[in-house]
Amino acid sequence: MRKTSVHAATGLALLLLVRLGGAALAIELNAAFNSINSPDIEAYIDVLADDTFEGREAGSRGGRAAGVYLAEQFQQRGLKPAGDRGAYFQEFDGVYRNILGVIDGSDPSLRRQFVLVGAHYDHVGYGTRKNSLGPIGYIHNGADDNASGVAGLLEVVEAFKALGEPPKRSVLFALWDGEEKALLGSKHWTNHPTVPIGNVVCAFNVDMIGRMRDRRVEIYGTRTARGLRQLISRQNQATDLVLDFKWDIKANSDHHSFYTKAVPFLMIHTGLHKDFHRPTDDPDKINFEGTEQVTKLLFLLALELANRPEVSVFRDRCRHEAAANLTQLERALPARPPRLGVWWESRSGERSGLYLSRVLPDSPAERAGLRVGDRLVRFGGRLVEDEDSLRKDVLAAQPSTTMVVERADGESSELPVELAGEPLRLGISWREDEAEPGTLILSQVVSGSAAHLAGLRVADRIYAIEGREIRDGSEFLRLLPELPGAFELEIERRGQLKTVTVDPPPAE
Repeated sequence: MRKTSVHAATGLALLLLVRLGGAALAIELNAAFNSINSPDIEAYIDVLADDTFEGREAGSRGGRAAGVYLAEQFQQRGLKPAGDRGAYFQEFDGVYRNILGVIDGSDPSLRRQFVLVGAHYDHVGYGTRKNSLGPIGYIHNGADDNASGVAGLLEVVEAFKALGEPPKRSVLFALWDGEEKALLGSKHWTNHPTVPIGNVVCAFNVDMIGRMRDRRVEIYGTRTARGLRQLISRQNQATDLVLDFKWDIKANSDHHSFYTKAVPFLMIHTGLHKDFHRPTDDPDKINFEGTEQVTKLLFLLALELANRPEVSVFRDRCRHEAAANLTQLERALPARPPRLGVWWESRSGERSGLYLSRVLPDSPAERAGLRVGDRLVRFGGRLVEDEDSLRKDVLAAQPSTTMVVERADGESSELPVELAGEPLRLGISWREDEAEPGTLILSQVVSGSAAHLAGLRVADRIYAIEGREIRDGSEFLRLLPELPGAFELEIERRGQLKTVTVDPPPAE
C-alpha cells in the first residue's frame, strides 16, 4: 500500500475519533479501510477476466459459471442471501441471474432502509457486431468492464465485515446480470425488488473503475439528492482523488434503472478507453492501485450513507438538468472595471512606493491628477509597501479616499480620489444552488483581491469559515465582520478539500 494511503486512513480515523468519541471505533474503521488492497483486487480480476469464463456473456455457459463463483464469494464472506427463496440468485427470463446478499443494519428502526452497492458481472462473450468494437469472434474478457467493479464490490463487502458492528442501515450488495443486454438485470430487480425499493436510500453503480488516469474519477448522480457533492468531497479526504462531477444521466449503465424509479444514485467510473468492448480489455492494463483508491472511496461513501441519521430524498429537478446547466452555474461573471485606473512598477534599490507607468484616460486616477512617473507613497493612509498590498487596499477602500504621491521633482502631494464602484474587502461573488446546501459557488474572484491572492478560483466551493460550516451566503456575510484579521476558508475544488488563508485589509 502507498504511504499516502496509510496517512490518509490514519487521519480519517482520528477525525472519527473526535467526532464519535471512541478509539475502538477509529481503530475498526482504520482496519476496514486498509483491508481494501490492490493484490486482492488483482486476484479477483484475474479470475473473472480469465478465458475460462469466455467473456461472461449473460445467459452463456461462461456467464453462469462466473455467477456460481461470485455466489460462492458472497457465501464465504458471510453475506445473508437476498435473492429469491432464501438463495443468492434472482433468476429471470429463464437464463439470467442477479446475485444478491445483504448485511443487516444494527439500528432497530434504520435497518429497514438500505444502501445498495451494485455492479454488473456480465460482459459480451465473444463479441458481435452489435456489442463489440472489434474484432469479433475472440473472447472479450472485460477486465475493466466490469471485472474491476465486481472486484471493488467484493472488497467493500470485506471492509464492512471487518467493522466490529454493522452500520445502522442495511447494505444490499447486488451483482447484475444482463447489463450488456439493455440493463436487463437491474431493470428486472427494480421491477421485482427483493427488498422494498422505496426503502433504498441510495443505489451505487460501480462500473469500470480499473483505468484511473491522473487520479481522476468521474462521479454521476450527485444531483439526484441534495448535499451529495459535499458528502462525497468530505469522504474523499481519505483518498484525495480528483473528482469530475458529471450532470448528464444516460441509460448506459445500471444506475439508470434506479433513476427511472426515483431512487437517488451515485455512479463511480474511471472513464472509457481504446480497449472498451474489445478483446484487448485484459488485466495487464488495469491500474490496480488506482482501483484500490476508488474502492476505498466507495466504501467510505456507502458507510457514511448507511450511518447518517437522515438522508436526502430523490430530487426530481435532476430530470431537467444537463451539462449545460453546470456550465451556467459555474460561469464566471464579467470582470469589474478598475477602481483606480493605473499601472505601476517597482524599481530596485528604491524605498517603499510604486512608480506609475500608465494612467487610464478618464479614470479616477486621471481625474485625481495622477501622472505617469509619479511615485505612489501612501494610499488611504497606509504606506505602499508592495504591489499585492496596494491592490488589496485599492479594492477594499471606501469610494472617497486620499493618496500621497511624490512627483518627478521630489515634491510630495496629498490628492483626494473618488474610486469607481463599491469596496471589495474579499473580492468574491458567489451563487447558491438548492442541490448543494451549505455551499457558496464562486462566480467571481477579482484579480488582486485578498481572495485572489489566497488562491481562490471561479467554481471553487466554500464550505466553512474558521472551521464553522455555513448554511448560506447570508450567514457567511454575518460572520465576516467578526473576523477582522486573516481567517481560514475550507474550500472544495474538483472534490478535493483545501484550507486557504485569506488576509484582507483592515475594515475601515
